[in-house]
Amino acid sequence: MPKMSRFRSLAWLAAVALSWPVSSASAQDVDAGAKVFKKCKVCHAVGDGATNRVGPFLNDVFGRTAGTVEGYRYSRAMIAAGVDGLVWNDETIGALVTKPRDFLKGTKMTFAGLTKEEDRVDLIAYLKTFSSAGDAEAEDDKADATPPASDEEGEVVLAKDAVIPEHGVFHLGRRAGNEEIAAWDIDIRPDGVGLPKGRGTVTEGEALFTERCAICHGDFGEGRDRWPVLAGGQGSLTDERPEKTIGSYWPYLSTVYDYVRRAMPFGDARSLTDDDVYALTAYLLYLNDVVTDEDFELSDANFGDIRLPNEMAFIADDRASESHYAEKAEPCMSDCIPGEARITKRARVLDVTPEEEDAGIGAIE
Repeated sequence: MPKMSRFRSLAWLAAVALSWPVSSASAQDVDAGAKVFKKCKVCHAVGDGATNRVGPFLNDVFGRTAGTVEGYRYSRAMIAAGVDGLVWNDETIGALVTKPRDFLKGTKMTFAGLTKEEDRVDLIAYLKTFSSAGDAEAEDDKADATPPASDEEGEVVLAKDAVIPEHGVFHLGRRAGNEEIAAWDIDIRPDGVGLPKGRGTVTEGEALFTERCAICHGDFGEGRDRWPVLAGGQGSLTDERPEKTIGSYWPYLSTVYDYVRRAMPFGDARSLTDDDVYALTAYLLYLNDVVTDEDFELSDANFGDIRLPNEMAFIADDRASESHYAEKAEPCMSDCIPGEARITKRARVLDVTPEEEDAGIGAIE
């Protein structure tokens, strides 16, 4: 009797792939696909000199067996799918990017997916330009390209002929509705005003962090590759290269919650529930020793009781007391300091600081 794979069978993968619609293949738009790829480029590289990043490089991906890029550390699920015969083509790539975790359980790919069919089709067209296996199909697609829009008499309608709206300063878009405004009006003040109702524990946050965040930030917030470090750094702010983390530098917990809620996970922003964000914030507090109990629960009720270690090192913005604000005077823009300006400090990236002979235009004393 043949040995059964503990992963989903190739037949299942094929069924998912065949369910992906290909009716819009004739409408592929490479330029639009390049814009869609911006959502992918944080993890994947393509083109000249492309190398593995968080995900494998995607040159010549068409016709490639899944899980076979040399030097990349795949999930066991992806390797097994390749062994079972999964090969990347229009259908399988389309099914993958629709919703990666539904396509292959156990994949490391945390991307939420492309909900619009045209985005998936355009992305595939763009990736084909970097794949020799896709060249022949790409030429066929060009021949079938969609013609420009035309009016009832068959005349091509150009953008310059469109009616210009009368509303707004720039005559663009429309006025936002109340529900649309409310969806974006989610900022949180340091005193907790604006917090949503919710709760989450350190233990719950650890599970979420491992699944959604560790691929970039490391299992314990230590950071991977060039992704930010989230824990540690206490006592390093006076060092030449300080480690600025929640535990060493950030002043307010509201900023942590607000940023995670708005922007994380990278490439899948706004996919976390309010309770998820409370749990992740609690786990980040635990990683930075702000709380030490694994059973600690953070909620809108006790959020205001948490103080970050460096809060008192921040001072109020007093720019309004400066002369050109208080007296409503014009700010000085040239010859503001008597004598010759000289560089006293340098940026970490040395090529952004002028050389000594250009000291008169650099960072000044």
